[in-house]
Amino acid sequence: MIPRVSGTGAVREAREHTFAAVAFVENLVLKELAGAYPGARVTPHELRFCPPSGGSMFAYPFGAVVFVDVPAADRDGLLKILHASHPGLTTETVREDFLSREQPGTDPGVSDGVLVLDRLTPARIEVVALVVAQSAAMEYYERIVEQLFARTRELVDRMQSEGRVSLRTRRLHRFIGEAIGTRTEVLSVLHLLDKPDATWEDPAMDRIYGDLRDEFDLKDRYEALESKLTSIQEALELVLGVARDRRLVLLELAVVLLILFELLVAVTGHR
Repeated sequence: MIPRVSGTGAVREAREHTFAAVAFVENLVLKELAGAYPGARVTPHELRFCPPSGGSMFAYPFGAVVFVDVPAADRDGLLKILHASHPGLTTETVREDFLSREQPGTDPGVSDGVLVLDRLTPARIEVVALVVAQSAAMEYYERIVEQLFARTRELVDRMQSEGRVSLRTRRLHRFIGEAIGTRTEVLSVLHLLDKPDATWEDPAMDRIYGDLRDEFDLKDRYEALESKLTSIQEALELVLGVARDRRLVLLELAVVLLILFELLVAVTGHR
Protein backbone atom coordinates (compact mmCIF):
# COMPACT_ATOMS: atom_id res chain seq x y z
CA MET A 1 0.00 0.00 0.00
CA ILE A 2 1.19 3.54 -0.78
CA PRO A 3 0.31 6.30 1.71
CA ARG A 4 -1.24 9.45 0.29
CA VAL A 5 -1.90 12.70 2.14
CA SER A 6 -5.10 14.58 1.38
CA GLY A 7 -5.54 18.33 1.58
CA THR A 8 -6.89 18.04 5.15
CA GLY A 9 -3.81 16.15 6.29
CA ALA A 10 -5.58 12.80 6.58
CA VAL A 11 -3.63 9.88 5.25
CA ARG A 12 -5.30 7.77 2.59
CA GLU A 13 -3.80 4.58 1.29
CA ALA A 14 -3.50 3.75 -2.39
CA ARG A 15 -3.84 0.07 -3.16
CA GLU A 16 -2.29 -1.44 -6.25
CA HIS A 17 -3.93 -4.32 -8.10
CA THR A 18 -2.22 -6.54 -10.65
CA PHE A 19 -4.00 -8.02 -13.67
CA ALA A 20 -2.06 -10.87 -15.30
CA ALA A 21 -3.53 -12.25 -18.54
CA VAL A 22 -2.67 -15.51 -20.31
CA ALA A 23 -4.03 -16.21 -23.81
CA PHE A 24 -4.03 -19.69 -25.35
CA VAL A 25 -4.25 -20.91 -28.92
CA GLU A 26 -7.40 -22.88 -28.20
CA ASN A 27 -10.79 -21.67 -27.02
CA LEU A 28 -12.07 -22.63 -23.56
CA VAL A 29 -15.31 -24.45 -22.76
CA LEU A 30 -16.47 -22.71 -19.61
CA LYS A 31 -19.01 -25.33 -18.57
CA GLU A 32 -16.34 -28.04 -18.65
CA LEU A 33 -13.92 -25.74 -16.86
CA ALA A 34 -16.36 -24.99 -14.04
CA GLY A 35 -16.03 -28.52 -12.66
CA ALA A 36 -12.31 -28.02 -12.14
CA TYR A 37 -12.85 -24.96 -9.97
CA PRO A 38 -15.45 -25.71 -7.27
CA GLY A 39 -17.57 -22.69 -6.42
CA ALA A 40 -16.79 -20.85 -9.66
CA ARG A 41 -19.46 -18.57 -11.07
CA VAL A 42 -20.15 -19.22 -14.74
CA THR A 43 -21.95 -17.04 -17.27
CA PRO A 44 -22.06 -17.42 -21.08
CA HIS A 45 -19.21 -14.90 -21.36
CA GLU A 46 -16.91 -15.64 -18.44
CA LEU A 47 -15.99 -17.84 -15.51
CA ARG A 48 -15.01 -16.23 -12.23
CA PHE A 49 -13.26 -18.15 -9.49
CA CYS A 50 -11.99 -16.86 -6.13
CA PRO A 51 -8.94 -18.88 -5.02
CA PRO A 52 -8.64 -19.64 -1.28
CA SER A 53 -5.44 -17.58 -1.17
CA GLY A 54 -7.31 -14.48 -2.35
CA GLY A 55 -7.76 -12.55 -5.54
CA SER A 56 -9.84 -13.56 -8.54
CA MET A 57 -9.45 -15.63 -11.67
CA PHE A 58 -11.42 -14.94 -14.85
CA ALA A 59 -11.62 -17.33 -17.81
CA TYR A 60 -13.11 -16.39 -21.18
CA PRO A 61 -14.36 -18.62 -24.01
CA PHE A 62 -12.02 -16.97 -26.53
CA GLY A 63 -9.08 -18.65 -24.79
CA ALA A 64 -7.88 -16.11 -22.25
CA VAL A 65 -7.45 -16.22 -18.47
CA VAL A 66 -6.87 -13.23 -16.20
CA PHE A 67 -5.59 -13.35 -12.62
CA VAL A 68 -6.36 -10.39 -10.39
CA ASP A 69 -4.18 -10.01 -7.27
CA VAL A 70 -3.26 -13.70 -7.38
CA PRO A 71 0.36 -14.50 -6.34
CA ALA A 72 2.56 -15.93 -9.10
CA ALA A 73 2.92 -19.31 -7.35
CA ASP A 74 -0.84 -19.67 -7.05
CA ARG A 75 -1.29 -18.71 -10.72
CA ASP A 76 0.91 -21.64 -11.74
CA GLY A 77 -1.20 -24.01 -9.66
CA LEU A 78 -4.44 -22.69 -11.18
CA LEU A 79 -2.98 -23.03 -14.68
CA LYS A 80 -2.03 -26.64 -13.95
CA ILE A 81 -5.67 -27.31 -13.08
CA LEU A 82 -6.65 -25.61 -16.34
CA HIS A 83 -4.31 -27.83 -18.37
CA ALA A 84 -5.60 -30.92 -16.54
CA SER A 85 -9.20 -30.06 -17.43
CA HIS A 86 -8.21 -29.29 -21.06
CA PRO A 87 -5.62 -31.98 -21.97
CA GLY A 88 -5.25 -30.65 -25.53
CA LEU A 89 -4.36 -27.16 -24.37
CA THR A 90 -1.03 -26.05 -25.83
CA THR A 91 1.76 -24.61 -23.75
CA GLU A 92 2.31 -21.75 -26.20
CA THR A 93 0.74 -18.66 -24.67
CA VAL A 94 0.65 -14.90 -24.79
CA ARG A 95 1.06 -13.09 -21.46
CA GLU A 96 0.19 -9.52 -20.62
CA ASP A 97 0.26 -7.64 -17.31
CA PHE A 98 -1.53 -4.49 -16.25
CA LEU A 99 -1.52 -2.41 -13.07
CA SER A 100 -4.41 -0.56 -11.45
CA ARG A 101 -4.10 1.85 -8.52
CA GLU A 102 -7.03 2.43 -6.21
CA GLN A 103 -6.73 5.95 -4.78
CA PRO A 104 -9.73 7.44 -2.91
CA GLY A 105 -10.67 10.91 -4.06
CA THR A 106 -9.07 10.72 -7.52
CA ASP A 107 -10.74 11.00 -10.90
CA PRO A 108 -10.69 7.73 -12.88
CA GLY A 109 -8.28 7.60 -15.78
CA VAL A 110 -5.17 5.98 -17.26
CA SER A 111 -1.86 7.67 -16.46
CA ASP A 112 1.56 6.38 -17.55
CA GLY A 113 0.09 2.99 -18.38
CA VAL A 114 -1.58 2.62 -14.96
CA LEU A 115 -5.31 2.74 -14.35
CA VAL A 116 -6.01 5.11 -11.45
CA LEU A 117 -9.48 5.23 -9.94
CA ASP A 118 -11.18 6.08 -6.68
CA ARG A 119 -12.35 2.56 -5.90
CA LEU A 120 -12.21 -0.80 -7.61
CA THR A 121 -15.59 -2.50 -7.25
CA PRO A 122 -16.21 -6.13 -8.32
CA ALA A 123 -18.02 -4.88 -11.42
CA ARG A 124 -15.10 -2.65 -12.33
CA ILE A 125 -12.67 -5.51 -11.78
CA GLU A 126 -14.65 -7.56 -14.32
CA VAL A 127 -14.45 -4.78 -16.90
CA VAL A 128 -10.70 -4.23 -16.46
CA ALA A 129 -10.05 -7.98 -16.56
CA LEU A 130 -12.06 -8.29 -19.78
CA VAL A 131 -10.10 -5.53 -21.53
CA VAL A 132 -6.76 -7.03 -20.48
CA ALA A 133 -7.96 -10.44 -21.73
CA GLN A 134 -9.05 -8.86 -25.01
CA SER A 135 -5.63 -7.31 -25.49
CA ALA A 136 -3.83 -10.60 -24.83
CA ALA A 137 -6.14 -12.48 -27.20
CA MET A 138 -5.64 -9.77 -29.82
CA GLU A 139 -1.87 -10.20 -29.60
CA TYR A 140 -2.28 -13.92 -30.22
CA TYR A 141 -4.26 -13.24 -33.39
CA GLU A 142 -1.75 -10.60 -34.44
CA ARG A 143 1.03 -13.19 -34.29
CA ILE A 144 -0.94 -15.69 -36.38
CA VAL A 145 -1.95 -13.12 -38.99
CA GLU A 146 1.63 -11.83 -39.22
CA GLN A 147 2.81 -15.39 -39.96
CA LEU A 148 0.12 -15.77 -42.64
CA PHE A 149 1.08 -12.40 -44.08
CA ALA A 150 4.75 -13.41 -44.30
CA ARG A 151 3.91 -16.71 -46.04
CA THR A 152 1.64 -14.88 -48.50
CA ARG A 153 4.41 -12.40 -49.24
CA GLU A 154 6.74 -15.30 -50.07
CA LEU A 155 4.24 -16.67 -52.60
CA VAL A 156 3.77 -13.28 -54.23
CA ASP A 157 7.54 -12.59 -54.32
CA ARG A 158 8.16 -15.99 -55.91
CA MET A 159 5.52 -15.31 -58.54
CA GLN A 160 7.05 -11.89 -59.18
CA SER A 161 10.59 -13.23 -59.56
CA GLU A 162 9.77 -16.41 -61.53
CA GLY A 163 6.73 -15.11 -63.40
CA ARG A 164 4.76 -18.26 -62.65
CA VAL A 165 3.33 -20.37 -59.86
CA SER A 166 3.47 -24.07 -59.19
CA LEU A 167 0.99 -26.30 -60.97
CA ARG A 168 0.43 -28.18 -57.73
CA THR A 169 -2.41 -26.31 -56.06
CA ARG A 170 -3.17 -28.68 -53.20
CA ARG A 171 -0.85 -26.92 -50.75
CA LEU A 172 -2.14 -23.57 -51.99
CA HIS A 173 -5.72 -24.71 -51.37
CA ARG A 174 -4.80 -25.77 -47.85
CA PHE A 175 -3.12 -22.43 -47.21
CA ILE A 176 -6.18 -20.57 -48.48
CA GLY A 177 -8.37 -22.70 -46.21
CA GLU A 178 -6.12 -21.85 -43.26
CA ALA A 179 -6.32 -18.14 -44.04
CA ILE A 180 -10.10 -18.21 -44.43
CA GLY A 181 -10.44 -20.19 -41.21
CA THR A 182 -8.31 -17.64 -39.36
CA ARG A 183 -10.34 -14.76 -40.74
CA THR A 184 -13.57 -16.47 -39.76
CA GLU A 185 -12.26 -17.06 -36.26
CA VAL A 186 -11.19 -13.44 -35.87
CA LEU A 187 -14.55 -12.18 -37.12
CA SER A 188 -16.38 -14.62 -34.85
CA VAL A 189 -14.84 -12.98 -31.78
CA LEU A 190 -16.23 -9.56 -32.64
CA HIS A 191 -17.80 -9.65 -29.19
CA LEU A 192 -14.30 -8.92 -27.94
CA LEU A 193 -15.08 -5.31 -28.74
CA ASP A 194 -18.61 -5.26 -27.34
CA LYS A 195 -19.13 -2.94 -24.42
CA PRO A 196 -19.64 -4.85 -21.12
CA ASP A 197 -23.01 -4.48 -19.40
CA ALA A 198 -21.35 -3.02 -16.29
CA THR A 199 -20.37 0.11 -18.21
CA TRP A 200 -24.01 1.02 -18.77
CA GLU A 201 -24.65 1.09 -15.03
CA ASP A 202 -21.48 2.97 -14.03
CA PRO A 203 -20.76 6.23 -15.93
CA ALA A 204 -17.26 6.38 -14.46
CA MET A 205 -16.59 2.82 -15.60
CA ASP A 206 -17.85 3.74 -19.05
CA ARG A 207 -15.12 6.41 -19.25
CA ILE A 208 -12.58 3.99 -17.84
CA TYR A 209 -13.53 1.39 -20.44
CA GLY A 210 -12.99 3.95 -23.19
CA ASP A 211 -9.62 4.93 -21.74
CA LEU A 212 -8.56 1.28 -21.49
CA ARG A 213 -9.59 0.59 -25.09
CA ASP A 214 -7.44 3.55 -26.14
CA GLU A 215 -4.57 2.44 -23.90
CA PHE A 216 -4.50 -1.02 -25.51
CA ASP A 217 -5.41 0.30 -29.00
CA LEU A 218 -8.05 -2.42 -29.32
CA LYS A 219 -10.05 -0.78 -32.11
CA ASP A 220 -7.04 0.15 -34.25
CA ARG A 221 -5.43 -3.26 -33.73
CA TYR A 222 -8.63 -5.04 -34.76
CA GLU A 223 -8.99 -2.89 -37.88
CA ALA A 224 -5.35 -3.63 -38.76
CA LEU A 225 -6.01 -7.35 -38.35
CA GLU A 226 -9.06 -7.18 -40.58
CA SER A 227 -7.15 -5.19 -43.21
CA LYS A 228 -4.27 -7.68 -43.27
CA LEU A 229 -6.62 -10.65 -43.50
CA THR A 230 -8.42 -9.02 -46.43
CA SER A 231 -5.09 -8.39 -48.17
CA ILE A 232 -4.03 -12.00 -47.58
CA GLN A 233 -7.27 -13.35 -49.02
CA GLU A 234 -7.08 -11.12 -52.10
CA ALA A 235 -3.44 -12.05 -52.74
CA LEU A 236 -4.13 -15.76 -52.37
CA GLU A 237 -7.11 -15.53 -54.72
CA LEU A 238 -4.84 -13.85 -57.27
CA VAL A 239 -2.16 -16.54 -56.94
CA LEU A 240 -4.78 -19.28 -57.21
CA GLY A 241 -6.25 -17.62 -60.30
CA VAL A 242 -2.82 -17.55 -61.96
CA ALA A 243 -2.26 -21.22 -61.10
CA ARG A 244 -5.65 -22.19 -62.55
CA ASP A 245 -5.05 -20.17 -65.72
CA ARG A 246 -1.71 -21.91 -66.19
CA ARG A 247 -3.33 -25.32 -65.77
CA LEU A 248 -6.08 -24.36 -68.24
CA VAL A 249 -3.48 -23.31 -70.81
CA LEU A 250 -1.71 -26.64 -70.41
CA LEU A 251 -5.03 -28.46 -70.67
CA GLU A 252 -5.94 -26.59 -73.84
CA LEU A 253 -2.50 -27.34 -75.26
CA ALA A 254 -2.96 -31.03 -74.46
CA VAL A 255 -6.34 -31.00 -76.23
CA VAL A 256 -4.80 -29.34 -79.29
CA LEU A 257 -1.97 -31.89 -79.37
CA LEU A 258 -4.48 -34.72 -79.02
CA ILE A 259 -6.50 -33.39 -81.96
CA LEU A 260 -3.35 -33.03 -84.07
CA PHE A 261 -2.35 -36.57 -83.14
CA GLU A 262 -5.76 -37.92 -84.18
CA LEU A 263 -5.56 -36.02 -87.46
CA LEU A 264 -2.07 -37.38 -88.07
CA VAL A 265 -3.26 -40.92 -87.38
CA ALA A 266 -6.23 -40.42 -89.67
CA VAL A 267 -4.06 -39.08 -92.50
CA THR A 268 -1.42 -41.77 -92.19
CA GLY A 269 -4.13 -44.44 -91.94
CA HIS A 270 -5.51 -43.60 -95.37
CA ARG A 271 -2.17 -44.08 -97.07
